[in-house]
Amino acid sequence: MLVYFAGLLMFFASLLCHAQTAPEQRLRIVGGLGGVTQYTGHEEQFWTRDLATLSGGRYTASIVPFDRAGVPGQEMLNLMQLGVVPFGTALLSQISTQYPELGAPDMAGLNPDVPTLRRTVGAFRPYLAAALRERYGAELLAVYIYPAQEVFCYRPLQQLSDLAGRRTRVSSSTQADFISAVGGTPVYTEFSQIMTNMKSGNTDCAVTGTMSGHTLGLHEVTSAIYTMPLSWGVAVFAANRESFNALPADLQALLRKELPKLEAAVWTQSERETDEGIACNTGAAGCGKPTKGRMTAVRPSPQDEARRREIFATRVLPGWVQRCGPECAKAWNQTLAPVMGLRAPAVQ
Repeated sequence: MLVYFAGLLMFFASLLCHAQTAPEQRLRIVGGLGGVTQYTGHEEQFWTRDLATLSGGRYTASIVPFDRAGVPGQEMLNLMQLGVVPFGTALLSQISTQYPELGAPDMAGLNPDVPTLRRTVGAFRPYLAAALRERYGAELLAVYIYPAQEVFCYRPLQQLSDLAGRRTRVSSSTQADFISAVGGTPVYTEFSQIMTNMKSGNTDCAVTGTMSGHTLGLHEVTSAIYTMPLSWGVAVFAANRESFNALPADLQALLRKELPKLEAAVWTQSERETDEGIACNTGAAGCGKPTKGRMTAVRPSPQDEARRREIFATRVLPGWVQRCGPECAKAWNQTLAPVMGLRAPAVQ
């Protein structure tokens, strides 16, 4: 593992050295997940085309998605802190393995819809920006989301309790807490391995994005999608502070002006694709993709919505606080408790 990590450092150090010898106007960006619309239709276009147009040709950039750059997602914040990756995108669910306090706004069961997610991220954003700046030397420039992460299952289900006894793919500790709370067995699996595990029978269900699940082909190997959003794949786009401060002042101003627009476009796309993903998996109207599935969409009942809130309050939030410590409980109570009407428990 040390050799692998050292190799990554050398690789990105070479990129940085190259960037220093190239014209200063060209930025090198590590973006979000490749192959999804948020990247191909928004991030990639902004950095490779729009930046040059907006700056009158003075500034350009190249971008590569982090999952195709050989960068372990959980190490992205470390690499930005070191300056090896000057500009990078990090999924909160991945970096919260090492830094659990940063995962607060995307805990499983917290945000049942985009309006709630907006309030959550808005309330936590000042804390997130300050933590990145003061502890990790990173400047927060944008917050992205992906379509809602919902449950795809091989066998039919009608309610949350039907997940009991099923091996379910998860991507974060709080998703694992949630699945365990309903009697399921959480199985940590990389996104790229979801289809392999489903086809082999290693997992019975998978939590993933509605549209990304369709892109993977889950509609071909599963029969039901339970449409309760467990989380949203919240990601931060940030810069090493020294690298950002070294940019020309007009470029800094341009990025601070335009990146909020890119962020808004990504949010709108993800909200739209949450519903379109369900439509494409089930073959309903509203799917703009050429391939449509025949899955059954199971809508959560009022009883299951109440169960979601109970699980979050009694299992997910306490589990996060136990892993994270008293400082995280304090951060929650100062930022999100007023919004959610729920205080974090004291650390036992």
